[in-house]
Amino acid sequence: MPKPTVEERVANLERQVSELMNGTQKSKPHRKKDWRRTIGIFTDKPGVLEIFDEAMKLREVDRAKARGTSRRRAKA
Repeated sequence: MPKPTVEERVANLERQVSELMNGTQKSKPHRKKDWRRTIGIFTDKPGVLEIFDEAMKLREVDRAKARGTSRRRAKA
């Protein structure tokens, strides 16, 4: 079997690229990557509310520590 010519190879590659581009554009519209795409992706997962509750408890502890140190400095 003879090797394809450069022109045949380029034509084949152009056809494949065209098919790939047409296939991806039809199936999914291009979505800009943005932090808002992630909103709500964990809300239906079991255990996520527990994690959020624990995180809020830790934040409150940190806030209480910060308030305590700032009050001591204000009095001094």
